[in-house]
Amino acid sequence: MIRIRLDLLYTKLLECHREYTQLSAGRDEYFKTLRDALPDQLQHTVFLYEDAQISLQSILERSIYIQGFKDALQLFSELQNSNI
Repeated sequence: MIRIRLDLLYTKLLECHREYTQLSAGRDEYFKTLRDALPDQLQHTVFLYEDAQISLQSILERSIYIQGFKDALQLFSELQNSNI
């Protein structure tokens, strides 16, 4: 459920947020330039770096999403208790 929701949010960002799209495209191009400039013996290291970055981002996204959900539940609970 979390992965689907985050994918939808990214799709909406790509469709609606021009600055995000431009920064993302620029970042991809810069990374490709750096990767292509490296000697063959470092290509695998770059792959491992990119894989680690993606894994870290995935963990961070899930943590942020879950914390937001917990915050919403806590706020809902506090609102329910204040109406007593």
